[in-house]
Amino acid sequence: MTRARPPPARARNSAAYDATSAANAAKLDAADAFGTLADQSGITLIQMAIAFAVRHPAVTSAIIGPRTIEHLDGYLAADGITLSSDTLDRIDEIVPPAATINVADNYWQFGTRSLDATSRRR
Repeated sequence: MTRARPPPARARNSAAYDATSAANAAKLDAADAFGTLADQSGITLIQMAIAFAVRHPAVTSAIIGPRTIEHLDGYLAADGITLSSDTLDRIDEIVPPAATINVADNYWQFGTRSLDATSRRR
């Protein structure tokens, strides 16, 4: 008896990539809002994301994955960027702390203490 090969991970989890899903559309809307906020702040989205992550009290390090020198340069350009309180407030308005836009993405956060109120930046 020949066993069928399981489909690739992307095929098994195709719902996670369905742009017609309301929850996924909400994630795309949030990403657009973050991009607009970064533009208004005079930085790139990558710079904003790295600056937010490395200065968050619950984050000990940011893992980056550049594929090119240009990508690496973009990540390194975030060094020394401090986000203003207004920018941080706007980030919290787009996605409130500890909120998950698509509950299907919650699989990773069960028992994650870094999302407790005591671990948030404020």
